[in-house]
Amino acid sequence: MAPTPPPPSPTIKESGLLKMQSEKQDPVNYYVGIDVGTASVRAALVDQFGTIVAHSDQPIQIWEPQPDHYEQSSDDIWAACCTVTKKVIQQVEVAWIRGLGFDATCSLVVVDKQFQPLAVNYEGECKRNIIMWMDHRAASQVDRINGTQHSVLSYVGGVMSVEMQPPKLLWMKENLRESCWEKAGYFFDLPDFLSWKATGVTA
Repeated sequence: MAPTPPPPSPTIKESGLLKMQSEKQDPVNYYVGIDVGTASVRAALVDQFGTIVAHSDQPIQIWEPQPDHYEQSSDDIWAACCTVTKKVIQQVEVAWIRGLGFDATCSLVVVDKQFQPLAVNYEGECKRNIIMWMDHRAASQVDRINGTQHSVLSYVGGVMSVEMQPPKLLWMKENLRESCWEKAGYFFDLPDFLSWKATGVTA
């Protein structure tokens, strides 16, 4: 008995239809992660299976007006966040993106009551409204805080670091009272500032 001949190969048109049918499934969910480091902002688009689909990075500016003073701009950082995010989501439908998260350095962002940048420097440069994590201008303030041996210090390992926010806030109160402290509306840790920018919610 003669063997049955194989079915004819599908035409190009039929192949395209078969491919379309095989691809007809629920869309994949995606997530955007944004990491603000010391010198750059990075974003990654990750699918629901944990695969990095796209990534991008953008440098950000640092000012050092004097020794131990390191400052950045919240406008500059937010613009970089927008740039890298737009780049990584180019290839997917926005509706497929199910979440977005921020990670950032422990830097202090200062804005006024209208959420406008407020200078954290003697020069009065409002665009420089971030005291960076690595800024050590508040060395005497942190020594005084630690010298109190207050019970609240037990929550931070017994002593506070000069890189934390309370010594920086005390430095501003003592050194920039009129130009910054009394005009300030909000003090944000940088990740919380970014969450507010993305949602309009300060909580």
